[in-house]
Amino acid sequence: MVNVRKVYTDNGSTSFPKAPGVSDVIKTFLDNTAYNINRGSYAGSYDVALEVLKTRQLLAEMFHAQTPQEIIFTPNATYSLNMLLHGFLKKGDHVITTSMEHNAVMRPLQALSKTGVTYSIVPCSKTGILNVDDILPFIKKETKALVMLHASNVCGTIMPIEKVYKICKEHNIRLIIDAVQTAGILDIDSRRMDALVFTGHKSLLGPQGIGGFVIKKEFADEITPLITGGTGSLSHEFEQPSFLPDKFESGTLNLPAIIGLKKALEYVTLTGIKTIFDHEIQLTTAFISKTSNITGVNLIGKQDSSDRVAIVSLDFINKDNASITAALDEQYGIMTRCGLHCAPIAHKTLGTYPHGTVRFSFGHFNTLDDIEYIVQSLKKILKNSGATCGL
Repeated sequence: MVNVRKVYTDNGSTSFPKAPGVSDVIKTFLDNTAYNINRGSYAGSYDVALEVLKTRQLLAEMFHAQTPQEIIFTPNATYSLNMLLHGFLKKGDHVITTSMEHNAVMRPLQALSKTGVTYSIVPCSKTGILNVDDILPFIKKETKALVMLHASNVCGTIMPIEKVYKICKEHNIRLIIDAVQTAGILDIDSRRMDALVFTGHKSLLGPQGIGGFVIKKEFADEITPLITGGTGSLSHEFEQPSFLPDKFESGTLNLPAIIGLKKALEYVTLTGIKTIFDHEIQLTTAFISKTSNITGVNLIGKQDSSDRVAIVSLDFINKDNASITAALDEQYGIMTRCGLHCAPIAHKTLGTYPHGTVRFSFGHFNTLDDIEYIVQSLKKILKNSGATCGL
């Protein structure tokens, strides 16, 4: 019999529930004011445009951008990374990344390698930590960019991007940071990098289908937009506008999602990103402590809650991780994610390839009671695994 209780711990994939009021403002927009922007010469269109500008302003304040025009909206972080990498790198260029990356970085780099771009992978430790000095041997005269994540979506390790920034500045290398797992819980200064990639549906607590990047004007000038077309500006010209954000925002934006994101940003800002982060780390600390003494459970990556986000991967020794995940869901209503988490290179680094891990990623709306329930459920599953899980 399925337990009626539901505990969601897949916030590394997408946050749930969303911030209070997000669905309400989206419905209100669609029902009453679903006008387009930059196209209509009427008050309703201008009002929606103002809401979009306010969303940019909230993001600019959160990421310490110089102007709201540096905020570019895209469907998601994967689109953003593709736009930046494919738009910037050319045949003969070299780029550096790390061995902890998501496929949102690795697949574009692999595709670019077929066009004459080369890339190098800096190895990280078995706990997912990058030693910044290890970057130096990979720098070449052709090195144009370094692209890397801010925190691992597999084991939660936070990368030393401030130290990486200093190396990039010294060697005139563009720095592109994938902040998918940190935007909304860590204070990130986009001025310390050339481009910062974010998504709206994870720790920003907004809806799916909206993301983007923050980009410095001088870096934007070096990038060719992958998508061109109508922007509502300079309509008399065939050439794509060169100014921000229009250069990278052709076509109709996902306005319902932007409206929803604005509501979420207001909630996150009012609550405080430090308050949210501290709560999530409290949960992570409790979970690590309570699972550390369970026989047959291996904590992957760092063995404590320092320098990490609220993502914990467990490997169940001599057990089928997928069966553990299924039992958690079917018997106890606990939602996790099992497998390689779209980051096979990270799992190879962590020693969990090809079987992967069971990932618990805690969010703003999880509680310490949830942690206790998960731990007790795991103990019951492992105790009765032979009979109930077929392991």
